[in-house]
Amino acid sequence: MGVLRFIPQGRSVHTPLSMQTTEFDYHLPAGLIAQFPLEERAASRLLYVDPGSSIIRDDHFAQLPGYLRAGDLLILNDTRVIKARLQGVKQSGGKVEVMIERILDDHRVLAMIRASHAPAIGSTLLLEQEIPVAVDARQQSLYVLSFPQDKLLDDLLERYGKLPLPPYIERTANTIDENRYQTVFAHVNGAVAAPTAGLHFDEAMLAGLRQQGIHIAYVTLHVGAGTFQPVKTETVEEHVMHAERYHIAEETIDAIAQCRARGGRILAVGTTCLRTLEACAQANHGELRAGSGETRLFITPGFNFQIIDRLLTNFHLPRSTLLMLVSAFAGMDAIRHAYQHAIAARYRFFSYGDAMLLEKNL
Repeated sequence: MGVLRFIPQGRSVHTPLSMQTTEFDYHLPAGLIAQFPLEERAASRLLYVDPGSSIIRDDHFAQLPGYLRAGDLLILNDTRVIKARLQGVKQSGGKVEVMIERILDDHRVLAMIRASHAPAIGSTLLLEQEIPVAVDARQQSLYVLSFPQDKLLDDLLERYGKLPLPPYIERTANTIDENRYQTVFAHVNGAVAAPTAGLHFDEAMLAGLRQQGIHIAYVTLHVGAGTFQPVKTETVEEHVMHAERYHIAEETIDAIAQCRARGGRILAVGTTCLRTLEACAQANHGELRAGSGETRLFITPGFNFQIIDRLLTNFHLPRSTLLMLVSAFAGMDAIRHAYQHAIAARYRFFSYGDAMLLEKNL
């Protein structure tokens, strides 16, 4: 099929309302930030939020199948987190830490570099005492780095790199994280942060959903480090969104068309899936097209969602673009109420935390 068209109702993008960033702030006790995964992936709690009926319900993720019906479509992000953090030295002997932001091709990356003094363009870094890396160029706060041509980049990162846990997890990654900070359906190397809503699923859950008549399709969006950055501008509209790469397969376009035809509902597992599909539709005047692209789509209240009916997501950082996205999807009042409830009920927050199932605010 290849192309699926939706007719936008009203605005296709939000109208700037000069919203203050402080409207998306909240106080979170530090003890609610999950520092470790639960022993079982599907053991998390689930907060169900339906803004249309003003329902907020405490539940468990294991009960997710009860919120779905045969014919619904689950969309998952199959990106895989790379071991993106490397230590090394400059030619001068000064220490550096390299955090890869994205893979550009088989040998080049775009990366952040921490050092007492910025490395010179044209210089060489020695990473992990083994890997000579050329500093080719600078793009604002990021650097273009070239890895050796005679070795596969994926192999080098897998052997020498370290998993880049989010900054709010106050410990170094261990062998548990190498498994648990990947989804069980991770397939395509390229992310530097996990699509965390997908971390709750285990193979048994996915198999049970298929037996229930739930259809499953995939997109790929390589999550960048910018996902953790709070909005620092005074107003929301001043913020410059980071770019992320995505791919949508023909099979996913067909699965969405078939779901619509049979009257099923489309559930995006994670904000990354939602952004991928809505960005594609916006870029193509309401059409979904198979292929690859890059998006800087910044979803804020007032955005007109064309593809997604429901959203499964984790709890997000104060003043983050993801908190603004879920506020656009479920409504600002519903999200404020839900977060207040979650804090009072001591839900676990952020990447290794609990989940929310959101109905769209119509």
